[in-house]
Amino acid sequence: MVQLFIDGGGFMWPILFIFIIGFVFVGERLYHLLKGLATKEDFAEDIAQTIKDSGVSAAKDKCDGAVGPVANLCYNALDRAHLGEEAAEKSLEQSGAIEMASLEKNMTWISLCIATAPMLGFLGTVWGMIQAFNDIKMANDISPAVVAGGISVALLTTAFGLVVAVILQLLQNAVMYIIDNQIVTMQKSTSMLLQSIADTKKK
Repeated sequence: MVQLFIDGGGFMWPILFIFIIGFVFVGERLYHLLKGLATKEDFAEDIAQTIKDSGVSAAKDKCDGAVGPVANLCYNALDRAHLGEEAAEKSLEQSGAIEMASLEKNMTWISLCIATAPMLGFLGTVWGMIQAFNDIKMANDISPAVVAGGISVALLTTAFGLVVAVILQLLQNAVMYIIDNQIVTMQKSTSMLLQSIADTKKK
């Protein structure tokens, strides 16, 4: 593999750099998202039950120090619960937009890396073909031995660029799957929380 990388020529290095950058962003997203999974739908259920049993203040104390988008949404809603259900709902909408933006942060950079890697590979292909034709011109011969070097560079850079793009695409899909699940969890949690706040105000 190392020899194939070396044989690919100078365009292999920027493709490798793109892969490293994309992998770092994927790692950052996975770390952030997995950290956010510390509080899930069961946390919201616990908060809703605490509101019914002990009141809003006790539920807010439980949210204090908890990590994750669900915990943040619960805390912000409870912080405005004393103003009524509508104020809590408005706070949830604003907080939800912020949490959504936080979940999707840096995803555009991963997409950029996925798009750039094969483009660099194709650029390496063009460069390899130019090299092959230059070799033919210099040798005044079209034998396979003359053009093999340039064609090899062309094929290797394309292959490496596509491999990098495929790997990053799979990792991005895994990240998007976690984000989608988080969004569903946030929606269920906010609905449950608002119902609990409304029930408390009725009492």
